[in-house]
Amino acid sequence: MTRVQPPGDIVKLEDRLRYVLEPPLESWLKSEALEFPFDPFPFQYEGIAFLYPRHAAVLADEMGLGKTMQAITAVRLLLHAGELRTVLIVCPKPLVSNWRREFSVWAPEVPVQVIEGNRARRQWQWGLADVPVKIANYELLQRDRDIVENPQVEFGLVVLDESQRIKNRASTTSQIVRGIRRGRSWALTGTPVENSADDLVGIFEFLSPGYLSPQMKPRRLGRLAGDYCLRRTKDKVLTELPPKMFRDADVELTAAQREAYRLAEDEGLLRLSELGAGVTIQHVFELVLRLKQICNFDHATGDSAKLERLEADLEEVAASGQKAIVFSQWVETLERLAKRLARFRPVQYHGRVPSGRREQVIRRFREDLHSHIILMSYGAGGVGLNLQFCGYVFLFDRWWNPAVEDQAINRAHRIGAAGPVTVTRFLTLGTIEERIDDVLRQKRELFDTIFSGAAAARKHVLSQEEIFGLFQLKTPGGPVQRAA
Repeated sequence: MTRVQPPGDIVKLEDRLRYVLEPPLESWLKSEALEFPFDPFPFQYEGIAFLYPRHAAVLADEMGLGKTMQAITAVRLLLHAGELRTVLIVCPKPLVSNWRREFSVWAPEVPVQVIEGNRARRQWQWGLADVPVKIANYELLQRDRDIVENPQVEFGLVVLDESQRIKNRASTTSQIVRGIRRGRSWALTGTPVENSADDLVGIFEFLSPGYLSPQMKPRRLGRLAGDYCLRRTKDKVLTELPPKMFRDADVELTAAQREAYRLAEDEGLLRLSELGAGVTIQHVFELVLRLKQICNFDHATGDSAKLERLEADLEEVAASGQKAIVFSQWVETLERLAKRLARFRPVQYHGRVPSGRREQVIRRFREDLHSHIILMSYGAGGVGLNLQFCGYVFLFDRWWNPAVEDQAINRAHRIGAAGPVTVTRFLTLGTIEERIDDVLRQKRELFDTIFSGAAAARKHVLSQEEIFGLFQLKTPGGPVQRAA
């Protein structure tokens, strides 16, 4: 049985006794006659018990463990107990419909209003007093900043979904959400640390300003955040979840790709050398991106060593009646793949697909037995999608940090997965991709240091020196200038 887990900073004896004397969460839910579509997992009860008493909390479960359901159930209990009257859910725009749908499943009796439409309509929606839960996307908050920051507007709870969106404390989005008057602050994220420990500090500026500092060592940072942060991974709490198997597909560039790569690298390095002290990080990134694109396809001939390997693998996927997700960071790459893989009846899901058509794309992919692959961009397909009917994930090119890759993989490897998920990571040997892969491994070390309490590791991020180090370049003239 699961009991409410009070925060460690509770001082008053009466508050401590209150939580000690409360019945187990499972019994409490039954006594409230609150129905569920199915019984939550034990770890989900623990997540609800963690959120319920806290005024500041980070639920940092790995993608696919049901953070949305846990937050909604905790909100539902607080509303029924009379401890909350108003709740604001803030999430990325593509997830608004998912939150509305999840409320209808897990808290059907709770009135919910999505903030949308023109300015006059939104103003009326913000003012609805008889609707306890309002859902707004991050972009909309910028348009309605004067409304949400009005001193007369206050929420009992503000929940930030995909809260890594506020990791940059200087960003407008971070400033707006921190400016909202509220009694409680919860943050949901599967990636509390994407690039550096500063990401977690940025989230805590919303929860408890000044509590964490960027100067803190990772081990101390993890210790201080511990009482406010709950993180579980699938391999720890879902022992019955099918395994996730990784394959590294190391390929050699074709002759055409190798020649294009050599020319691009030589020309790029010559240009950087000619720029001298005027070189910026942006100049180096432009070369990195150009080389990564050649690792996918030779622009002139269309040659692609990765595609040759992918086609062979997809033949097996299709023959077994399975489905696969193929990720790339470039829409142009996905569109090339769509043409070359037409026999597998691919569908595309990326930024150029209108948001109104995206659910239709997913439905077609799920229901069409002859559609074996969905081509996704990391940006559009990294969050908010449940594709657990896919047994294969292909990372056609690598993203800049491992957290985004994990989110992509967990579209398929999540609760409800019917069988093992095979993840294939493409890498072209002797290229920039190998160097980036080394950096990705280092970033995983930083994440593990903070959330495992292990001995502190050095700061593993793409520093200026490391970016230049991708080409064995020295930073010219002291500190590297940042491109405007």
